[in-house]
Amino acid sequence: MRWAVPSLRLTRALPVLVLGACASPPVPASDSPSPATTSAAASPVRLVVFITVDQLRTDYLTEKYTAQLTGGLGRLVRGGAFFVNGVFDHATTETAPGHATTLSGRFPRSTGIVRNNVGVNTLDAPLIGGGGPGASPARFRGTTLVDWMLAKDPRTKVLSLSRKDRGAILTVGRSRQPVYWYASDGRFTTSTWYADTLPTWVTRFNDRRLPQRTAGRTWSLLLPESAYPERDSVAAENRGNNVVFPHQHPEDSASAARLLPNYPAMDEITLDLALEGISALGLGRGPQTDILAISLSTTDAVGHAFGPDSREIHDQVLRVDRMLATFFDSLYAMRDSARIIVALTADHGVAPIPELHFGSTAAGTTSLDTLVARYRQTLTARGVDSTALDFEPGMLFADREAISRAGLGPDSVLRAFAADARRVPRVMRADAMTDLARADTVSDTIARRWLHSIPGDLNVGVVITLDPYVYWGAGLYATHGTPHDYDARVPVIFYGQEFSAGRFDTPARVVDMAPTLAAVLGVTPLERLDGRVLTRAIKAR
Repeated sequence: MRWAVPSLRLTRALPVLVLGACASPPVPASDSPSPATTSAAASPVRLVVFITVDQLRTDYLTEKYTAQLTGGLGRLVRGGAFFVNGVFDHATTETAPGHATTLSGRFPRSTGIVRNNVGVNTLDAPLIGGGGPGASPARFRGTTLVDWMLAKDPRTKVLSLSRKDRGAILTVGRSRQPVYWYASDGRFTTSTWYADTLPTWVTRFNDRRLPQRTAGRTWSLLLPESAYPERDSVAAENRGNNVVFPHQHPEDSASAARLLPNYPAMDEITLDLALEGISALGLGRGPQTDILAISLSTTDAVGHAFGPDSREIHDQVLRVDRMLATFFDSLYAMRDSARIIVALTADHGVAPIPELHFGSTAAGTTSLDTLVARYRQTLTARGVDSTALDFEPGMLFADREAISRAGLGPDSVLRAFAADARRVPRVMRADAMTDLARADTVSDTIARRWLHSIPGDLNVGVVITLDPYVYWGAGLYATHGTPHDYDARVPVIFYGQEFSAGRFDTPARVVDMAPTLAAVLGVTPLERLDGRVLTRAIKAR
């Protein structure tokens, strides 16, 4: 069976940026009234739909596939306030910090969500029914737009959905509202942080066994093959496995459900669940303003496996475009479109597979393992426990007190490490955090993004930035996580009657989205924000 978008329950069908290695200037002061005091009159908006498309690069919308975007993405791009220079102004461009930034209006240094591996997973909040690790927003600090809306009107209804736990959870922060994500056994579920049982509407949806019913389906090209300029057979893609269309879903229903996140049908089913939730919870009926957060994750899975220049990612973005057309049509059949606003962004970008960009994996990867081991040995010989230094890609963690107890100067040790790291091939720069704090953060984009990433209580001693497009480790698939623009550039789009349609070159940061939405809704943030109101997006009243 050919996989097709129209299987989502529907009513009717709806009829730039060059990526570089570094700089994006700060948002001009003219677009920055204080978000902590901005408040508008009562909003006529009944529903906010906030969409995050995981790993959606801006150039997909402005250059690569623009003419072929005839659905929902095309509608937002051509009819919304589209900031084509949207950016995450932090260095750790991963899924968890990206989602935590979207509706909080704050950088990772403020939310406390700095990287994926210390994001939402915890033993303290097991999943209802199992099917994955426990998860909660316990590490998230502060508030989000959801909390500000609830403070204004406790009747506000909230729903957050994603294939990924961190995508569903961190968008809405610590709020104990309905939050659901996909488990490996083919169900949408939540954790005991939020509830003890699943509501009837989610159970009914799971009982339809849509993931299992994808068994044996085929992911074929949406358009004729001539519409795709990319080569189909590229050995470096997907680790050399299954690199040519069509792509077959597993025949076994359990395997099909487990591997569904790698196929476009995952996004289709997520949007189907969103429509069910709107109906079941009564979102958008008023008189209060409600909020629906959706994170679509398949673009990330396809991008990692096949890279940003593949035929697969091309087809996946076109499918997201058509799926969103289906979703918007169905939503507008249920609720008054004049009282709905939509915002769309991504959680990070992506770099090409090193073998494809550099001609070989070795030329596009590097490691500091040898250097870290040498420093650990030196410190151990001076009586310092080997755990005093810990390295994760891009960050050297240091127990300064342990180093000091051995009679060594922590700053001297860390500066020496940074100097040695700069001598490693394909390392662009290595900065001790104490030195980085004195950097010119207006002109030094990378310094600014690292400072926006690291909370003061996180024991990061040195941050390391690789040359553009270089990866840590093996580099067998496309990935992200650097302060360079190809990882930081994302679309920032607002759509609806409250916004001025147009393409804006004004730099915009994802932290600006929450305060901008707050201004439109007339709600007041509950804390100081890093973001600013993008006044150019808002239609004069």
